[in-house]
Amino acid sequence: MVTSTSTSTGRDRGRGRAAALRGARTAAALALLAGGALVLGTGGPQEPSAAGAPRQVPLAAQQEQSGQSEQSGQADCDLYRSVPASTEDGPAVKAIKAKRSLVVGIDLNSYRWGSRNPNTGQVEGFDIDLARAIGTAIMGDPDKVVLKAVPTADRIKFIQEGRVDIIVRTMSITCERMEQVAFSRPYFTTSQRVLVPRSSPAKTMDEALNGATACAASGSSAEEELKTRPVKQLVTVQNHLDCLVLMQLGKVDATMTDDGLAASQAAQDQTVRVLDGEVRPGVMGVAMLKTSTDLTARVNQVLNDYYNGGSWRRAYDTWLKPYLLDDADRHWPTPR
Repeated sequence: MVTSTSTSTGRDRGRGRAAALRGARTAAALALLAGGALVLGTGGPQEPSAAGAPRQVPLAAQQEQSGQSEQSGQADCDLYRSVPASTEDGPAVKAIKAKRSLVVGIDLNSYRWGSRNPNTGQVEGFDIDLARAIGTAIMGDPDKVVLKAVPTADRIKFIQEGRVDIIVRTMSITCERMEQVAFSRPYFTTSQRVLVPRSSPAKTMDEALNGATACAASGSSAEEELKTRPVKQLVTVQNHLDCLVLMQLGKVDATMTDDGLAASQAAQDQTVRVLDGEVRPGVMGVAMLKTSTDLTARVNQVLNDYYNGGSWRRAYDTWLKPYLLDDADRHWPTPR
């Protein structure tokens, strides 16, 4: 069961490649120009969502915001810190079971992570496999798992307002976010990479960003990184796929996003390429309310079982290895 609040793209396979790309461009462009979509579907709450127009931040404002971030005193924290895994049902899990559905916030804009296959109509990807595994393990019934699309910028808000129970959506764990929501143990390593049009002469990240108009999803780690860079203009959008559309239209010079998402965009659109070099190494986790300690413990147990049973590696090999080109072990987070 899937409810949607944002643009969707399909998995690029065989003859569906051209259709998927055209759908991604058209739908994302409409999201940029038009406004919002109404959440539809049974089993989950109905909420309006505005895709919103790109937001441009002048360089002086970027530098001021960056300075405030650096002075926040959150430079040191343990991104691997979470509650011990458990199979016990506490108050939060019992409340979810009582309402007979676990609502999982997902992405419908990320090829190979979370998107709709244009040939089958099915939502699929690495994060989708994980979301369904967590939901089924907790609820005992896959039909009680509701997948709900959530814009990048609204992930924390959707958790805090109770619109979703958990978020499985390429969400990096950061010190600031740990103050707002609870995270599971990490389930994927990540870093920030830069995409440019194939026609761009840039060979390095610095060449691509210095004096450029750069794009990132609002509320993302990429946005925070770009605030520290000497870009001419920072353009922020609701979902990272909108940056790809803006780059296709010649409105931005470069896009910064997670390495896995950058690889998926380059796989979607052969007119863009990922530059060498990466910054902000980090990890992704499943997010939920800070007060839902027992739910966090249950999710941690599912993650342990998912990895130890081989399902995590199979999902990686299916969805990500063809584009990331790394062995799975490189991306399973292990505390040092």
